[in-house]
Amino acid sequence: MSVGSTSTMMLRRALRAGRLTPVSESSARTVRPRPATFTPSRTVASAARLPTITASETRRRPTVRPYQQPIAQSGVVGSPSSKRTIFIQTENTPNPDALKFIPNHRVLPEDFPTSFLEYLSPRATLAAPYPSPLAAKLLDSEGVTSVFYGPEFITVTKASDANWAHIKPEVFSLITQAVTSGETIVNVVEGSSADGAEGGGEDSLVYNEDDDEVVGMIKELLETRIRPAIQEDGGDIELRGFEDGIVMLKLRGACRTCDSSTVTLKNGIESMLMHYIEEVKGVEQVMDEEEVVSMHEFARFEEKLRQQKGAAATAGAPLDSAP
Repeated sequence: MSVGSTSTMMLRRALRAGRLTPVSESSARTVRPRPATFTPSRTVASAARLPTITASETRRRPTVRPYQQPIAQSGVVGSPSSKRTIFIQTENTPNPDALKFIPNHRVLPEDFPTSFLEYLSPRATLAAPYPSPLAAKLLDSEGVTSVFYGPEFITVTKASDANWAHIKPEVFSLITQAVTSGETIVNVVEGSSADGAEGGGEDSLVYNEDDDEVVGMIKELLETRIRPAIQEDGGDIELRGFEDGIVMLKLRGACRTCDSSTVTLKNGIESMLMHYIEEVKGVEQVMDEEEVVSMHEFARFEEKLRQQKGAAATAGAPLDSAP
């Protein structure tokens, strides 16, 4: 027997004895691609360990942060980002000669001793203790007669013969400039002056330990029920005293020169106070000396107009009756 045939017989005999070699070879062939099948699991694991380095994160990072910073620094006015957030809303009031301007910026500081300030003349905007550069500029505008500051709004009152179409753009411009430049709306200086802003003292509706029970109840009703409604109309209210059952009040802002102020006092405030507090017999509005003088001058002016109209009508009567 030749060597080649002997080798062939031995190979066949080994194959018949145990068919492991072909199986092992085939299994080896199936095992070889196994690393490729486990590759995705390894890539997922590596991605899970580094969640920040993804396409979504890299896209989100440069777009989110620049818009978060201006929001966090919205109190810092004067920067270009804060200028974009300036928005001034206007609201009508019951007084057609008064408009309420609401900037997205606090007007009076939170710890301010009173809830309002009212400037009735250019001199008041310069006098202690609360001079206001913005109020000075507003009163310097043609047609503006008074400026009122509430906690978060500004009420501007115009002359009856002035036109809002000419005044509003100037008011918008001055308020926007003051807010965006970081200008202090109200300065606090030492001293006091009779020519200063109205309402600069302590809030008259704050409870005092020396107040009796009735005065305390009056203050509580004015503060919780009446003041919010009056502030919505662009004004405020002061308690000037309580004597012999009469509550003496002072209306401010848009309500000061409003034609319906008497109706507000009698039908609104007086009715509520008398309903809840039996000691209250009535409500009266207190007029300052300047207001009394201006009212007398206005009454004389109206009387003069009536006399002129009457004289003109009398002079024209014969001409109308002539054939």
